[in-house]
Parts: sequence; C-alpha cells; structure tokens
Amino acid sequence: MTEILSTHTPELFRKAVRRAAELLRAGEVVALPTETVYGLATNALDEKAVGKIFQIKGRPAHNPIIVHVAGNEMAKRCAENFPAIAENFSKAFWPGPLTLVLPRAKNIPDNVTANGETVGIRWPSHPFIQAVIRECGFPLAAPSANLSNQISPTNAEHVRAQLDGKIPLIVDGGQSQVGIESTVLDLSVSPPRILRPGMIHAESLAAVAELPIADCRLPIGNSALKSPGLLAKHYSPKAKLLVLDWRDDTDLELKIQNLKFKTEDCFVIAHTHIPSGEHFADVSVMPHDAEAFARALYAELHRCDAAGAKLIVVETPPDAPEWSGIADRLRRAAA
Repeated sequence: MTEILSTHTPELFRKAVRRAAELLRAGEVVALPTETVYGLATNALDEKAVGKIFQIKGRPAHNPIIVHVAGNEMAKRCAENFPAIAENFSKAFWPGPLTLVLPRAKNIPDNVTANGETVGIRWPSHPFIQAVIRECGFPLAAPSANLSNQISPTNAEHVRAQLDGKIPLIVDGGQSQVGIESTVLDLSVSPPRILRPGMIHAESLAAVAELPIADCRLPIGNSALKSPGLLAKHYSPKAKLLVLDWRDDTDLELKIQNLKFKTEDCFVIAHTHIPSGEHFADVSVMPHDAEAFARALYAELHRCDAAGAKLIVVETPPDAPEWSGIADRLRRAAA
C-alpha cells in the first residue's frame, strides 16, 4: 500500500520531509507537491532511480525529465555553464514555474536528458519540495505524478487514483496553486525559445531578456527532445476532448451533433458563453481569468473522467499571451 502523509501542521510537515528524504536517499520514487502540478520525484543523479520513474509512469525513454533544485548554487552544479542570461531569469522568476534548458553537467545521467546534451532545470516555489531537496542535498528528477500521457495531478487524490500501490509515498501538500506545468525556456540557443508555454508567457520573458523570445517549435528530424511536453498527444483525459467556439446553446448542440456525438453524453467546460444544463450531461463554469482557469483546469478534467464522461467540450480560450499555456495543454489533450 502507498503511504499518504499530510503536511498541514509544522510537525506533520517535518515528519513528511524526513520520510520523503529517507526514501529518496534509498533510491525510491515518491510523489511530492509542487506549485505547478504534483511531481514523481527521485534522486536526479542516480540513473537507476530515475529509471524507476520511466517504469512507473510508462514514460517513453525519449521524453526527458526536468531536474528540480533548491537554489542557484545547486542549479549551477547541474549545468555545464550558467550564463548571465540564466542569472537574470533566475532572479526574475525563481523560485517559480519556469524551467531553464542549459547544457548539461557531466553528473546528470543520460536517462534524465533522453541522451540529449541539455537539461531542464527548475527551482520550484512550493515550500515542501524545497524542504525535501535541502534535506537530501541533491536535485530531484520529477515529471508529473501520473501515468504517461494522462492528466497531470494537482492534488494528492489525483496521484492516489493513478499510482496507489506503485510507489511507497504520496505527500499531500494541498492543491497546486499554478495548476499547469512550468514554462520551459531553451537558453542553449540564441535567441532563447519557448519549448513549452506556461503561465510565465513570452512577453514577460522578453522583458527580462531585453530581446525577442522565439516561438515554441517542435524539434526537427531525429534531434533529441530538450523538454517534456513536446509530444503531440499529452495531458489527456480518458474521455474524448474537443475545444470549440459557440454562440449559444443551439450552435453548440449543432456542432456536437455534426461531429457525430450525443449532447446528453457531453460535459461542457465554459468560461464566457455558458450553456444551460438542460441538454448536456454536465456544465462547468470556469473563471474568465487565465491564472484562475489554469488552477482549476486539470481538477475539472479529472472530475469529468471520474463522473464517466464520454465527451468533454472545452470553450476555446482567449487568444492572448497569458492564455498560451492553457491553449497548448488543451491542444495536446485534444490530439
């Protein structure tokens, strides 16, 4: 059975830190809260331990894993070099939901980087994972704590539903406050480019860099993936997911019927044009604010799956920089 530890009092927090660190030092894999989503963590410098992550998740070997650190000094030990521009981004956005891709240090195992020459590094802001990294004294490799390609977890119950019995420990640190995965910025190229959009968007990054930030592009040819989140299908619920625009109930019903689905099987997630619940299985009203929408999105998709949805229709997000990470996740979930 998987042990689940709470952190809501100082003593429980300290106990959970000690237990997580004990397991991580022994080469185990544990689920820990971060501010983005829950992570499936192990010692990033232990190739055998990292291999367990791929086995537990069913993760393809060509999909690299982000290394999580507690401070710039640890980050610098994970990279071959840490240029001035990386210092600028770390001062502006760390700790927080930004991953920097840099040339890898020799101590980073091949399976962390999918045999590539770069490594993604992030200093998360959640106090629990920070405390565990400091207690261990080594960085943690930590992709999302879910089965490969499924919806990322934003609370401990999401993790338990997918990984109970597969890992020794889940630490319950409450609901993730960002709600989608970090922005990934490649600093191994010039100009820097976004590999995976997130809640820190291109305009904010460009202001710090004082130069343009290139658009996200998929790798060309057989080059190694530099970042997770680049696979065409990812972050997917069990139900079929569609991203649609509509004017009113009639328009939405017609679009669903034209796609050969039944409206009575449809769960609708809307933010602006809210349909009546009369002809649909369920209607959720989401905030018309990017940060609040992101915080709630994965939990809502998990809820739809748990309720047995056959079809989930999500209203198209606004075409604005702060929504780019949400649009990316929905596009991949619908692939």
